[in-house]
Amino acid sequence: MKRYHNLYLFSFMLVLGACQSPKNVDDEASETVLVAETPELNSWNDPAKSKIVSWVEAVTNSSSASFIPERDRIAVFDNDGTLWTEQPIYFQVAFAIDEIKRMAPDHPEWTKEGPFKPLLEGDMKGFLAGGEKALMELLKATHTGMTTVEFDQRVKTWMETATHPLTGKHYNEMIFQPMLELLDYLQFSGFKTFIVSGGGIDFMRAWAEDTYGILPYQVVGSIGGLSYEMNGDEPVLNKLPELFFNDDKAGKPVGIWRNIGKRPVFAAGNSDGDYQMLQFTSTGSGERFGLYIHHTDSVREYAYDRDSHIGQLNKGLDDARKYNWMIVDMAKDWKVIYPYELK
Repeated sequence: MKRYHNLYLFSFMLVLGACQSPKNVDDEASETVLVAETPELNSWNDPAKSKIVSWVEAVTNSSSASFIPERDRIAVFDNDGTLWTEQPIYFQVAFAIDEIKRMAPDHPEWTKEGPFKPLLEGDMKGFLAGGEKALMELLKATHTGMTTVEFDQRVKTWMETATHPLTGKHYNEMIFQPMLELLDYLQFSGFKTFIVSGGGIDFMRAWAEDTYGILPYQVVGSIGGLSYEMNGDEPVLNKLPELFFNDDKAGKPVGIWRNIGKRPVFAAGNSDGDYQMLQFTSTGSGERFGLYIHHTDSVREYAYDRDSHIGQLNKGLDDARKYNWMIVDMAKDWKVIYPYELK
């Protein structure tokens, strides 16, 4: 799903200006200046909406004591559960399971023994009983042993064809409309927006630009091993079966520093996997903003927090007051969840 930003208006104005004939001095007074409208948080309810807008207006006002120069306006967002749904399983795991099913005809041995036998029999519990070892075998079989270009195409094809088992939506349609508006609003206000996720960096880069308007080099994620070689006259990068960097929990501030080189001033997450990222952001000097997405809407999405099998939110709820984090109640603070719910 391709997204369009306010850049199109700016580009149109440049082209229009280039096609016009030279102005007379007398025309100056009657000239109308087109100004792009500020994106609005139309899917947000107050007081959450007002709190975000008030903070952004303060830190982007050069005459304000809270002013943050544009070069320092770094905003980081977790992905799973923050920008899109993460239930009942992480979408990257859903991709890996679908890949095993797609590849199974070329691997008849998988139906006889090994960690994938339960998956191919529809026994998810049986597969999960294999623990971390089974999960690593799943990722090894579906995320390595190919070039980065091949993997990128596999992910894009899956995004175009696969659908969520409960909603029937394509996975990249299960993104949160209020968060898309927040990304647009911050970008328009001079913020650089980054994804900082425990998900695989190559998996997210395959679709993040079209879905969120976030460029590949603004995606920070877990990194697998790579090797460089020549395939004839063609240089290629091969994906290796090893975890080079885990961008989760305490790894997130490390990933931010390695990839961005600045402490963010704005951070958004939804689970305790994001706790250190919000803590790192919120304890810096000057104005800071941290928010947690609290999944409270069992009707339009899912309701979970402390006891969830994924996306647990314990410390974030307990320490929100300590760090002045805003807790976004999805059921109360969001008018809609997904883009196609808009009227």
